[in-house]
Amino acid sequence: MNIVVLEGHVNNPGDLSWDALERYGTVTVYDRTPREQLAARVAEADVAVSSKVTWDAEALSWAPRLKMIALTSTGYNVVDLDAARDAGVVVSNVPAYSTPDVAQMTFALLLELCLHVGEHSRLVMDGDWTRAKDFSFWETPLVELAGKTFGIVGMGSIGQAVCRIARAFGMPVVFENRSAKPELEGDGVRQVSLDELLATADVVSLHVPATPETNRMMNAMALAKMKDGAYLLNTARGTLVDEQAVVDALRSGKLAGFGADVVSAEPMRPDNPLLQAKGQNIMVTPHIAWATHEARARLLATVAANVGAFVEGKPQNVVD
Repeated sequence: MNIVVLEGHVNNPGDLSWDALERYGTVTVYDRTPREQLAARVAEADVAVSSKVTWDAEALSWAPRLKMIALTSTGYNVVDLDAARDAGVVVSNVPAYSTPDVAQMTFALLLELCLHVGEHSRLVMDGDWTRAKDFSFWETPLVELAGKTFGIVGMGSIGQAVCRIARAFGMPVVFENRSAKPELEGDGVRQVSLDELLATADVVSLHVPATPETNRMMNAMALAKMKDGAYLLNTARGTLVDEQAVVDALRSGKLAGFGADVVSAEPMRPDNPLLQAKGQNIMVTPHIAWATHEARARLLATVAANVGAFVEGKPQNVVD
């Protein structure tokens, strides 16, 4: 069986191994695969391991032997599932491998917005503390989280992990979810409508998938419903946010801060509106919440297990 890894570098820049795949066939690893090279690389492939390659009907036609697309991601919007089904190609994903890491990043962003640890460390290393007249100094207001209301949009596994951290910080939690989850209420946690969440939360954190319904759900109208001086966090998908509206809300003071690990188009484009907000209370990281060594090791192990299960005739983590 010919197994082709199309975007090996981002998942494994050299600190992990693809050896687990080799028990199922011959493995060829490419660091990156631009669209114009895809046809040649998948022409003889039985299994394609990929992340952001777009699998539309045209791409699938380039791979006549293809039996499986093993995604190295939880999201699968890069695959035309109808076309894959018509071509007889099984599609698998990797659910929940980065749950603790995304929750960790959510609070890393929030803590930086509230305490400006990186900026104060830079000032210290630049010598500002050695010149200070007092034993302590701060350049920006510092914000305490305890007692502030944390709003979670989407109470899946990541939302629930974020909820546990918020409660540990002493923050009451309100959450919105498309289905009722009464089992998660109690002990400072309650389910509310999205409008109530936006109106009452001091921090709003997004944890829903990218769908037509959630596209730019945080637009100017939604931001206007938020409390003045609230914080907005996005560690889910960049398309959930109207980025220009966020910049406008930061400049007006409607938002006290914005933290994101994702943007609408990745890699970030030079004309992304968020780049206009430099100097505002904004933190943007380059989609790295998932990328701890531990999470990537789980990811590769699950990808190999998905391929193995398919080879044995018992496909797992199939998306359809």
